[in-house]
Amino acid sequence: MARRSEQRRAAIWALYQSDLLERPLADSFERDVHGFTRVLAAEVKEHQPELDELISRHSSGWTLGRIAPLERSILRVALLEITHPELLPGDTAIPPEGAINEAVETAKEFCGADAPGFINGVLAAALRELQAAQR
Repeated sequence: MARRSEQRRAAIWALYQSDLLERPLADSFERDVHGFTRVLAAEVKEHQPELDELISRHSSGWTLGRIAPLERSILRVALLEITHPELLPGDTAIPPEGAINEAVETAKEFCGADAPGFINGVLAAALRELQAAQR
């Protein structure tokens, strides 16, 4: 069985391909993809307007359309795990800081040099807002 971080990355890639190629999410998965990956990606798609609003609000100086598609997918997956951990199967939720760390590590590996800092900044600001609202 693939590690959760690998399953998250598979969800990011499926969402990225769906976004970039404008094709249905279901057509973007590998044949043997893990169920967690499918659920995570489907929930991101389901909550995309809400996630995009958070991204837009916290990406100062950047419109959603200016953010690279892969970076948008990374942000959406991390934000879904931060904002809606209850939507994921079983005990798969990770702490918000873990979601941010995984997103930053993914950006370090697959995106340009500025992406990790940008992703960290957007996610940290969104988390601060959510935590302040819960107080």
